[in-house]
Amino acid sequence: MPGARSSEVAGRVLDRAFFDRPAPEVAPDLLGRVLVHGPVAVRLTEVEAYGPPGTDPASHTYRGRTPRNAVMFGPPGHLYVYFTYGMHYCANFVCLPEGMGSGVLLRAGEVVRGVEEARTRRHRPGTSAPLTSPGRPVPARDLARGPARLAVALGIGRELNGADCCSGSRPDGLQVLEGDPADPASVRSGPRTGVSSGADTPWRFWIDGDPTVSPYRKHVPKTRPS
Repeated sequence: MPGARSSEVAGRVLDRAFFDRPAPEVAPDLLGRVLVHGPVAVRLTEVEAYGPPGTDPASHTYRGRTPRNAVMFGPPGHLYVYFTYGMHYCANFVCLPEGMGSGVLLRAGEVVRGVEEARTRRHRPGTSAPLTSPGRPVPARDLARGPARLAVALGIGRELNGADCCSGSRPDGLQVLEGDPADPASVRSGPRTGVSSGADTPWRFWIDGDPTVSPYRKHVPKTRPS
C-alpha cells in the first residue's frame, strides 16, 4: 500500500448542501470522496442508501423516530453511528432536510493515509471488528473493507454519533473531503447486502473492480432447530 495520495487527501470539506439531497443521489456521489479522522484517511469505494420513514423497510427509520435513530432525523451532514450484533459500530451520513430520517451507510474504502495506525487499530483488544491472528498483518485491501472494519480504521465509535462533519471546527473531527470523485462510468449499483427487507432495492453503489469493495452477501433468514 502506497502512502497518502495528495490528489485524494486534498480539497475542500463537502458542505451541508451536498448531503441535503435524497440518499440515492448522495450515495454514488460519495464514491471517491475521502473521510479524514485524525491520522487516518479513507477513500470511499462502497456505500448504501436508505430512505425516509414509511418508504424503505430496510432503513432504521422505517417505523419512525426512536432514541436510537434520533440523529437520522437531524440536519444533513451529521454522522449517525450505531452498534450492531453486540460488537460492531457502523457509520452513516444523514441526508435530506432535518426531520426526514434518511442516510447513507459507509460500507468500504481504501486507506490512503495512516495505514499503520489503521492496522494497529485492527489488532487492538476491544476494537469492534474481529482481530486478525497474532503475527499476521491485515492485508491493505481489508483494512476498511466492510462497514465495521471501516469504522475501526477511522476510529469511529459511539462518541461520534451526531458529529457534524460539515463544520470543520474541530481539528480532530471527522471530515469529508471532495477528493477525486469516481468516474460515473465506473460506478455500479445493485441490491443491498445483508438486509431482510427491501433487499432488492438497488441502492448499493460501488466502484467497479476496486479490490476494497466488500463481497455481496444476500440475507439468509435464521431458522430455529426443530
